Amino acid sequence: MMNQNFKNYEAPKLLFTGHLQTIYPALLRKIQLIKPYIHERISTSDADFLDLFWLKQKSNQLVIISHGMEGNANRAYIKGMANIHYNHGFDVLAWNYRGCSTQINNTKKMYHLGATEDFMCVLSHASRNYDQIYLVGFSLGANLTLKFLGEPGVPNKVKKACVFAAPLDLKSVSINLSTTKNYLYELRFINSLKKKATAKYKQFPGLFDLKKLPKIKTIYEFDNILTAPLSGFKDAEDYYTKCSSKHFLNHIQIPTFIINALNDPFLTPEILNIHPANQSKSVCYHITKEGGHIGYPSFNTTYYWSEQFALNFFKNNIDLNFKL
Repeated sequence: MMNQNFKNYEAPKLLFTGHLQTIYPALLRKIQLIKPYIHERISTSDADFLDLFWLKQKSNQLVIISHGMEGNANRAYIKGMANIHYNHGFDVLAWNYRGCSTQINNTKKMYHLGATEDFMCVLSHASRNYDQIYLVGFSLGANLTLKFLGEPGVPNKVKKACVFAAPLDLKSVSINLSTTKNYLYELRFINSLKKKATAKYKQFPGLFDLKKLPKIKTIYEFDNILTAPLSGFKDAEDYYTKCSSKHFLNHIQIPTFIINALNDPFLTPEILNIHPANQSKSVCYHITKEGGHIGYPSFNTTYYWSEQFALNFFKNNIDLNFKL
């Protein structure tokens, strides 16, 4: 079983809200990697590229880490998760989605919340030299990981998964980001996405109606006008329906922990008050009282609670009925 001494998360008293628990690690946590990443660029079947970032020590066990929206392999939460697993004998692979590297990707489409074909490309390439593979996903990467695990063709080498801040219902999260309390989060996302869209238009003139871009104020509008049609979906509604990981949970066959925080400002009652993971005996959905969005900060430990939890789960025998 998991280590019975492992306790539930308790936030530092100074970080007493979900917003503080989200913002502090995002802006102020500084992480030095144990050693520099080894960078590798691989090609996709449609002549695009994906950037991979390795920490290697000739292990037969690999942890693959997937980042959140507008993130990349250099975010503190990725490097913290990479360090703890490397320190405990795993090789580690973090990767950037299409459009999330310093160089713009080659094709018209960029990343989205359900692009599991790219996940499979990375996994197929990476799995050759490993006997056991473990998956970690944050936010967008959590949705991507869960959707991937619920689809056919998951390699037998994939043994366990642990995801955090999982937006199981994409439409409700998109709408929630447009509320007043989440204004600054959405503004940061929108400004970053618009810059990428502008660069993509220069790369492919006429790709979309450029006059509409300045008028976009919300993630929903961006997805409806750009993300969905460029990725082969009819509109935002179609995109959210087909890519929400809640629809894939009942097909997951490997031991999987979903960890969401009750005070996560991004998540909604549709996600937090319903336990769709009960549809699958392989999935445990645990909701912590605190933690924020991709947060779980600490002032007095090298590793955050989320990093310790994932390591504990991967290294110990499985007990999906484990209660914190």
